[in-house]
Amino acid sequence: MSFEWRRLGDHCLKIGSGATPKGGKDAYLDSGPFTLIRSQNVYNDGFKPAGLAFISTDQAKKLDGVSVEAGDVLLNITGDSVARVCLAHSQYLPARVNQHVAIVRPNPSVFDSRFLRYFLASPYQQDLMLGLAAAGATRNALTKGMIEDFKVPCPPIREQKASADVLSALDDRIALLRETNATLEAIAQALFKSWFVDFDPIHANAGTRPATLPPELQALFPSTFTETAQGLVPEGWEASVLGDICRRYGGLIQTGPFGSQLHASDYVAEGIPVVMPRDIVSRRVEQSTTAKIGKGDALRLAKHYLKNGDIVFSRRGDVEKHALIGGKESGWLCGTGCLLVRPGKGFPSSSFLSRSLDQAASREWLVRHAVGATMPNLNTSILEAVPVLQPSTAVLIAFEKLVGHFECSISHNIDQAQTLSTLRDTLLPRLISGQLRLSEAETLIEEAGA
Repeated sequence: MSFEWRRLGDHCLKIGSGATPKGGKDAYLDSGPFTLIRSQNVYNDGFKPAGLAFISTDQAKKLDGVSVEAGDVLLNITGDSVARVCLAHSQYLPARVNQHVAIVRPNPSVFDSRFLRYFLASPYQQDLMLGLAAAGATRNALTKGMIEDFKVPCPPIREQKASADVLSALDDRIALLRETNATLEAIAQALFKSWFVDFDPIHANAGTRPATLPPELQALFPSTFTETAQGLVPEGWEASVLGDICRRYGGLIQTGPFGSQLHASDYVAEGIPVVMPRDIVSRRVEQSTTAKIGKGDALRLAKHYLKNGDIVFSRRGDVEKHALIGGKESGWLCGTGCLLVRPGKGFPSSSFLSRSLDQAASREWLVRHAVGATMPNLNTSILEAVPVLQPSTAVLIAFEKLVGHFECSISHNIDQAQTLSTLRDTLLPRLISGQLRLSEAETLIEEAGA
């Protein structure tokens, strides 16, 4: 398929950015008739409403020239988030943009806005925009003139819409997987809080709260509390520390390989993934960012192999964050800058331990006890001393039976979303350039969903 490339500025109804209302952040409202879209709302994987600002009608009138319409392409044009791009959605309208966000509104008879957004998010155009933005004297910036001069492939509008339909279908499936995971995570967290923070089942057995669990689960919990050095603890449960739990169940806490054991030259394009601090996100391993080493180096570092149920902590910087290792990551390696916590084969619930270590009290404890003058650092001694409330074995087994299933489902959905994201990123330039027929793309998508 062959088609011409057109100058974007010649085929747009609007290209322009807004301004911050007079008074800056002090002028923002907690809620209001108009939203003000800022750079923190614009991401390549979609619009993010977190932190959305609101402004009054009077403030909005002063920004009438940057009124947002559904389907507008929103492009970040300054700062570290420059070149991020998404579509405006009707549920956040009426809206205006500030000076860090440009509205790009194509002529709908020439460019489908979804197709244009996908093109601007493609690796080719992202590299181009980032290069242009970095040429600024003081800070990353894209000017109106730069945007107008973008050359954009222009297949027939019907083909643009069809390509956007294919890519949007993938994005919708990815979004659904992420929404499903958010729901599963919320359910699991609510269960943990009820059982191990609010102690609802214990209070129910004591007759001070209504029972909500099936009788066979309710019977696993005590009805009284015991005073300990860590405060009141349910009868039969233990106020322990992480090191004692690992020793009791045949586990360990150890430091990942130091820099002298693993060099930059050891990393390869294809091989065994190594989990680094940058890969730890929301108690999960972000698979797309992991570095890899060859089998020979992996064997040399065999003591750092990861197993299902392990927990990997960041050793420097964000010391409170960790990732729970699932079946997908089993056989990978704990990398430089990390600490490995292995509860032990006999410990009934790594899901419980991970969530316990992710509670605000545990995270604050880690930050408070970290060492280092310039950057917080953890070591094995600090991790060993983290306070952990250990419930009875029967309760832990019951919790793992329920929440372990959620963890597996979440991991599977993350894996599936990553597969679909990779497929989308592979299809994107080929569809935009016309190198791939739509029927071929649909076949690849069907195979990925099988």
